[in-house]
Amino acid sequence: MQVYKRTSRRQFLRRAGQGLAAAMLTRSVAGAEPASGPRPNIVVILADDMGYSDLGCYGSEIQTPHIDGLARDGVRFSQFYCAARCCPSRASLLTGLYPHQAGMGGMVSRPEKPGPKGPYQGYLNDRCATIAEVLGRDGYRTYMSGKWHVGEAPEHWPRKRGFDRYFGLISGASSYWEILKKPGRMRVMALDDERYTPGDGFYMTDATTDFAVECLRGHDESHGGQPFFLYLPYTAPHWPLHAWPEDIAKYRGKYRGGWDALRRQRYKRLVALGLIDEKWPLSPRDSEVPPWDEAENHEDWDLRMAVYAAMIDRMDQGIGRVLDTIRKMGAEDNTLVLFMSDNGGCHESVEKRRLHTPGKAIGERGSYVAYKRPWANASNTPFRLFKHWVHEGGIATPLIARWPNVIRERGTITHQPGHIVDIMATCLDITGAPYPSDPVLPCEGKSLLPVFRGETREPHDALYWEHMGNRAIRKGKWKLVAVKRGEWELYDLEADRTELNDLSGAHPEKAEELFDLYDAWAKRTGVERKKTY
Repeated sequence: MQVYKRTSRRQFLRRAGQGLAAAMLTRSVAGAEPASGPRPNIVVILADDMGYSDLGCYGSEIQTPHIDGLARDGVRFSQFYCAARCCPSRASLLTGLYPHQAGMGGMVSRPEKPGPKGPYQGYLNDRCATIAEVLGRDGYRTYMSGKWHVGEAPEHWPRKRGFDRYFGLISGASSYWEILKKPGRMRVMALDDERYTPGDGFYMTDATTDFAVECLRGHDESHGGQPFFLYLPYTAPHWPLHAWPEDIAKYRGKYRGGWDALRRQRYKRLVALGLIDEKWPLSPRDSEVPPWDEAENHEDWDLRMAVYAAMIDRMDQGIGRVLDTIRKMGAEDNTLVLFMSDNGGCHESVEKRRLHTPGKAIGERGSYVAYKRPWANASNTPFRLFKHWVHEGGIATPLIARWPNVIRERGTITHQPGHIVDIMATCLDITGAPYPSDPVLPCEGKSLLPVFRGETREPHDALYWEHMGNRAIRKGKWKLVAVKRGEWELYDLEADRTELNDLSGAHPEKAEELFDLYDAWAKRTGVERKKTY
């Protein structure tokens, strides 16, 4: 294992976080000193483009026994939110800030073409600190295996932002079997600080798991006296659809009933599980999706969803290996494991990228396709719209937390809302690590620790979103939301979380109140308001 050389960035954060006053301020904001005894280990697992209902414990038919085991032994959140898309969500998770505050209001920028410095620059800025930087400075070993996507230039890679070890995809989507020499933009993988080229037998999901397990075993052998933070952001099940034949075979033919039937089946299971209220109707089939009976080539559609399911299945198998390694280390009871997705199911089609080799079967090396809008509509059951939008289908994510030493009421569901900015605040609270002061912006999140303890936490005054002109605010049960350059819609989420009954006309004063709050937040965080309304 290589020795981590601290960078000038890290030294800056070390200086910024020093001093009793800063530490005391941080701990008063975070909520509490850590409990006595060894400090907890933390594992944050992130799926990519996985919908709200794609796990067994969230109503799916896909086999996810290891993730379901986390739910059985921990707590599930029914109203947790991400930031609508991969880059913004990852920025918020890592920093505890809204994406714009961290420089990731939009998508990642190319190394050769960085955006103007500011809220949309396309890489993490100098006014944020990552969980790895904060915990690493306070005695934790920090590991990352998986997709980065918050800074593609080498000076913005994970080891420059606090991680002791790193392996994974620096860029966004890629073939799971290889790194394609794609014209115009080369995808990059890295091992620590060097570019990495996959060899024979490579499969992205398995390689991500392998390195995570390697880090944990190395930690146990060489750093057993230190707590660890592992960030494990899989690329699965993001397109392209690639999976091992044996995993695909488990699901082939299971989706010939179509997306309409699948949505109804998942909706019923979500109600039965207690994750959604039966008074919320299942949203209508997306207007751009045909009825299953009118769709052409059912065999092709069945294969696409079978491969998508296989990708989630393989990710679950890998998570099982990681959890088993932690168990063998004797660290299970004092390890907080969090699992979530970065956004809702993805409606995108990738055929225009011309990366698919004619004649290649969906799933195998050389193929390059997506499962597209019809199946994404099913993934996001019971909600409408998708990744990219900030209606519930784009921002609602499962969150599962397991921590045997703290979560005593196991197998429970909480309906308390939470947001991905809360992950940093939770890490601060449970570890007691001091958060840097100025020029690092104050953390926007609130700790989830009270929820883990079965308590009611003080809620956020409001939660906010903006991505690509889509925008929303939630305050209590009320949500004001709009698509890019569209009219604002107002929903009572207690009565109508599937967002079918717009109340903006019936309650204009509430809509105006929320708009004023959103407008103030947009000004404060640097949202490009001229592009949205």
